[in-house]
Amino acid sequence: MIQVRLQEWQRCGPGDTPALRGVSLRTAAARGLAEQLSTNQVLHVVELREGLEVEAGAHVGRIQLDDVAISIEPKVGTDELLSLFRYAYSLRDLRRFDSVAFSTGSLLQDLLADQLLAEATNLWRYGLARRYVDRRELLATPRGRLDMLALARRWPVTDARLPCHYAERSTDHLLNRVLRAGLELAAKVVQDDLLRLTLRRTARNLADEIGALTLDSRALGLAEGRIDRQTTAYVPALRLIELLLAGQAVSLEGEEAIVLPGFLFDMNRFFQALLGKFLTENLAGFEVHLEHSLTDMMRYVPGLNPRRRQSPCPRPDVMVTQDSQLVAILDAKYRDLWERSLPREMLYQLAMYALSQTEPATATILYPTTREEATDAAIEIRDPLSRATRGRVVLRPVLLQELVGVLDGDDTAARRRLARRLVFGAER
Repeated sequence: MIQVRLQEWQRCGPGDTPALRGVSLRTAAARGLAEQLSTNQVLHVVELREGLEVEAGAHVGRIQLDDVAISIEPKVGTDELLSLFRYAYSLRDLRRFDSVAFSTGSLLQDLLADQLLAEATNLWRYGLARRYVDRRELLATPRGRLDMLALARRWPVTDARLPCHYAERSTDHLLNRVLRAGLELAAKVVQDDLLRLTLRRTARNLADEIGALTLDSRALGLAEGRIDRQTTAYVPALRLIELLLAGQAVSLEGEEAIVLPGFLFDMNRFFQALLGKFLTENLAGFEVHLEHSLTDMMRYVPGLNPRRRQSPCPRPDVMVTQDSQLVAILDAKYRDLWERSLPREMLYQLAMYALSQTEPATATILYPTTREEATDAAIEIRDPLSRATRGRVVLRPVLLQELVGVLDGDDTAARRRLARRLVFGAER
């Protein structure tokens, strides 16, 4: 097995990584998957004459292509990452993760699985929720009420048992089945051997009284719909299972999601959830709208839509309004634009958002960085003939160390100042 370790947005190839020299993918399936991932900018894997070249993007985790195992780690430190994940997804701080405990370092799936194990252990310690579950069984001692339809089907009766229909308080219900399936899923994707064994042992303990379940998005959605006042303690575990499930497959443009031989989590999803929650809770005096559709921005011209297609409907990550008036449009992009160039597709998207407004026509990209010297950058959108400024796109850094600091503290004023600066810049 050839082990390749790199960080998000990092590139390595045969020139700088000896393990990749002379390496190629052996099977057509691996080549096809690599091509799909590269086309959709999930992970670039290119076969060169000298060997294999790998370039990571915004996805972190681990994937195996034939004999090549590629591990992608986030740039932010373990403690900071866990702190931000807990805030973004409203997780409880049940365990302080110690990176020394894991031989594989800070792979995201190990961190999420460790947190899920802590949640499951906590639920087990305080007693798993019990629900009334319908039972239909043949009983020698009748219980509940007789199932007359089943009795008629068994006529004539040849034994001393009768079909009964009754309700029993049991731990074997959907929420606990999803919990058990989530632990089994976590055991499949983690890289640390000790953590995998502990997850499997916990899942086996649950299996003594809880049935198996095929875990998918539908089952998870049904479980979330069963949450009530008595089972709110299950919410963090369900969120973690959802994150682990999302990392097992990626959605490719124009195609159905494909199941991966590993785990790749889109950090764009996390960064958007993080900023959305932070701004919603701390931007005082304004209304924050997440993924709000700009329904009137684009439409097909009447009479010039022969295929009767639906009009495009852009959905910026964050819209900020005050007194029903739009004051800011922002998009969260998980790409360090202080260290890396701005892709033109990001620029064109934000330029469109900017030009959809009246003056001052501004749209802002919020991007994560660990570079303390990072400051705002702005690109003017100018009329090509008159050179007059029509709008601008602002690239605004989100210093992750600063964000962790205000989230870990109790200074509400500091949180509000940071939220206001992220939306309007330092001058307002």
